[in-house]
Amino acid sequence: MSNMKRTNGTSPLAKAAALAVAVAALASGQQANAGPREQAHRMYQRLTGTAPSELLLNDLETQVTNRGLAGAAAYMMDPTLAHSKNFYTVTLKNFATPWTNRDQSIFAPLNDYTATVIGLVKDDEDFRTVLFDDVVYIGNGAGVPAYSPTSNAHYEALESNNVDLRGLTRTTQSSLNGLPPAATAGIITSRAASEAFFIDGTNRAMFRFTLINHMCRDMEQIHDTSRPPDRIRQDVSRSPGGDSSVFNNNCIGCHSVMDSMAQAFAYYDFDETAGRLVYTQGQVQPKYLINSDNFKPGYVTPDDAWENRMRLDGKNDFHVLGWDPNLPNRGNGAKSLGQEFAYSTAFAECQTEKVFRKLCFRGPTTTELASGGVVDGIVATFKNSGGSLRSVFAQVAAQCAGQ
Repeated sequence: MSNMKRTNGTSPLAKAAALAVAVAALASGQQANAGPREQAHRMYQRLTGTAPSELLLNDLETQVTNRGLAGAAAYMMDPTLAHSKNFYTVTLKNFATPWTNRDQSIFAPLNDYTATVIGLVKDDEDFRTVLFDDVVYIGNGAGVPAYSPTSNAHYEALESNNVDLRGLTRTTQSSLNGLPPAATAGIITSRAASEAFFIDGTNRAMFRFTLINHMCRDMEQIHDTSRPPDRIRQDVSRSPGGDSSVFNNNCIGCHSVMDSMAQAFAYYDFDETAGRLVYTQGQVQPKYLINSDNFKPGYVTPDDAWENRMRLDGKNDFHVLGWDPNLPNRGNGAKSLGQEFAYSTAFAECQTEKVFRKLCFRGPTTTELASGGVVDGIVATFKNSGGSLRSVFAQVAAQCAGQ
């Protein structure tokens, strides 16, 4: 398996992770001889952010002894048991919130994107569907307004009223926001993601942030100047600053890949005035045709057909990112593009890495990343056993429970 590539290491989250690694290193001596009770305490605290009561800790110690570390971690996350509440209401909320906004801030309010991530984990559904299914999770409670495609009030009220998020229920986006089922694509077409990444611009942001949040790679990691430039739009100058070498040695490396895939979003926009996602089936959004004078011979987007240029022979082919050989390298619309991402090995690796950083306060070690090692095993289990993100949490919690 290839080494996991990370996004910009100078981000606030990366700095926080580095600090946490240092703190964990200081505490490693205390964990060296941890027994079942200490391991249970540590796993529960990492999973829920709270310390267990003595009574609960007695139960969890028994679970570690009888079911092993991963089995005990699964028990701690069982949504039917009272002690799991904070895992869903706090830990998962904080885990997913940075994915929902451009600043990657953990302080954004609960929204349909975050709620859908929480719901899929709660129901132990195939987490790969987060990028392509006709799904959204909603809640209920006293004083909570109904879901609205034009407002986040429903989710903000759930959070401000401290509603137990284990009560989130699954429904379809198409039944709530008017999208045709074929135009839905999980969190990509959630209201929160649309407001953050479809608003204004050229819809390239949706491609980039999906790559960052769900493949753990930014544009630098897919940069490849060997890709053909024929799908690069007119708004990209071929001689920025009057120097064509800048385009040939830099711009082409990102845009050749990004523009050919971001075409999947050609019918989407976010109407800031109405506060909702807009989908114009068969009609390309004007944002795809702006600044056409920058390079008149450039590509004019005719529809939402996309192609994965990373699948062509080169450093970013499926041997590196693990593109599913059973899927075509092309399609129409956001749903099929979401499937392309979700069934890649990089997607499974990324979920594993993010859980390591959440629970262990570090990324996987070199030993854990070694071929045939711990991470390979977790990734294989995720891919071959129904895409359970909850199982990833259980296995990673066991990995950093202390010995």
